[in-house]
Amino acid sequence: MDRQNLTLLTDLYELTMMQGYFKHKDRNETVIFDAFYRNNPCDGGYSVTAGLEQLIKYIKELHFSKEDIEYLKGLGIFESDFLDYLANFKFSGDIYAIPEGTVVFPREPLVKVIAPIMEAQLIETAILNIINHQSLIATKAARVCYAAKGDGIMEFGLRRAQGPDAGIYGARAAMIGGCIGTSNVLCGQLFDVPVKGTHAHSWIMSFPDEYTAFKTYAEMYPSACILLVDTYDTLKSGVPNAIKVFTEMREAGIPLTFYGIRLDSGDLAYLSKKARKMLDEAGFTDAVISASNDLDEYLIETLKAQGAAITSWGVGTNLITAKDNPAFGGVYKLAAIMDENGNFIPKIKLSENSEKVTNPGNKTIYRVYDKETGKIKADLICLVGESFDESEPLLLFDPIEPWKKTKLPAGSYALRELLVPIFQKGKCVYESPKVMDIRKYCIKEKDTLWDETKRFVNPHKVYVDLSKKLYDIKIDLLDQMSEK
Repeated sequence: MDRQNLTLLTDLYELTMMQGYFKHKDRNETVIFDAFYRNNPCDGGYSVTAGLEQLIKYIKELHFSKEDIEYLKGLGIFESDFLDYLANFKFSGDIYAIPEGTVVFPREPLVKVIAPIMEAQLIETAILNIINHQSLIATKAARVCYAAKGDGIMEFGLRRAQGPDAGIYGARAAMIGGCIGTSNVLCGQLFDVPVKGTHAHSWIMSFPDEYTAFKTYAEMYPSACILLVDTYDTLKSGVPNAIKVFTEMREAGIPLTFYGIRLDSGDLAYLSKKARKMLDEAGFTDAVISASNDLDEYLIETLKAQGAAITSWGVGTNLITAKDNPAFGGVYKLAAIMDENGNFIPKIKLSENSEKVTNPGNKTIYRVYDKETGKIKADLICLVGESFDESEPLLLFDPIEPWKKTKLPAGSYALRELLVPIFQKGKCVYESPKVMDIRKYCIKEKDTLWDETKRFVNPHKVYVDLSKKLYDIKIDLLDQMSEK
C-alpha cells in the first residue's frame, strides 16, 4: 500500500523548538523523555498498550524529503542552516517500550526515549498519536470482551471510525484487545487477522421476499450461514424463514457447520430468548444467535444479566471510537538530561495538580506478581540499575501517601521487567510479533488481573509504586524547587 511520509506528522512547536536547540544549545545533548498516561479510560482498573509496531515503522522511515524541506522553507520561519541539518536527519537514539498487549497502569512509562534532544523532541507528537489511539481502542476492546464472558466479539466499526487510519489501526488494536475478527478487509490483509461478516438489510430488501433472500445466501455460503432476521418482523417472519432454510439444508444433506441468525434491532434480550426457543424446538440447538446494534461493554453486561441467549456480538461505533472516553490522554515529559560526565541529571515537572508532577530520572518498571496465584500485586518504578532479590522481603509503599506500606515476604513474589529495548543507537533490535500472537499474549496478560480490577464500577486499583531510591530523588527535587 502506498504510504505517505509521516515525518511531518508533528506539531509545529516541535520544529520551532528544534531550531532553538540547534541555534542555542548543544544539539547532541542527550535527554530522556517518558511517554505515559495519568488515568485509565472509562474509569477502569487497567489499560492495554498497543501501537508499537506502527511506532517502529515510523522511526525506521523517519527522514525529511526534498518536498518536506521545500515546504518548511516556504513557511519563512526556518533558517537555511537548520533546514540543511534536517535534510540529513535520522534517528540515532535508543527507545525502550512495554510490548504491545501488556496490561498497564497510570504513570508508568509505556515508551522511553534516550536520544539527542532534537531527535527526542521531534518524535513526541507521532509517539503520542500512535500509542494513544491504539492503546485506547485495545483497552476498550478488552473491556467489551470481558463483558461478553467468553463469547466472541467481532469488530464492526469501520464505517463509523474517524477516517481510514482510525478504522484500520483501530481494528488492529481491537484484535489485540481480544476481538475474534473484524469486518475491515484491509485490516485483514495488512495484519493477517480474521475477517468476518454476513449481509445487510439491503440484501433482504433486494429480493422479492425474505425467504428467497435467505435461501440464496445459504446456497452461496453454506458453511458460514448467519442470516439477518430483523428486516421485517423478527419472530413472525425472520426466524421462521431462517428455520425453513436451515431445515431444507439439513434435508439436502448440507452440513450445518457454522450457521445461525443475527439480531440488529429491538429488545435483544427478549428477542434472543424467543428465537432460541424457536430454534431449539426445530432441532437447531447449535445455531448461533449473534447481535449488533450500538453495543458496548455496559449493554452487553446488562443483556448477559438478563439471560439473553446471545453468544456472538458485533460491536461497532462504541468500540472503534471509544465513544464514552474518546481520548487516552498520554503525555511525553522530559525526565533527565545527561551531563558532560555521562551521568543523567533527573528533571521534574511541577504542578499545583499533584497528578501532573512527573517522576524524574532514568527509570525502568518491574511487575510484581503474587507467586501463588500469578496475579499482579503492584508495579514498581525504579531507577535503571536498581536490583531486587526475590529471596528477600520487598517493601512497597504508596508514593502519594507513603505511610501506607506493604511488605511482601521473601519467596512470595516474582518480578518481571516490563520495558524492553526497541532501538539501540538508531537501529531496531526488536521484532514485532504478529497481531494474533499479540492477542494471545494479551489474553494471558488479562488473566494476571484480579477480577476486582476488571469490574466496571469502582474497580480495585493496582498500585504503581516508586522504589525508595527514586522516591527520595523525587522528594529532594521537590524540596529544591520549593526553596527557589
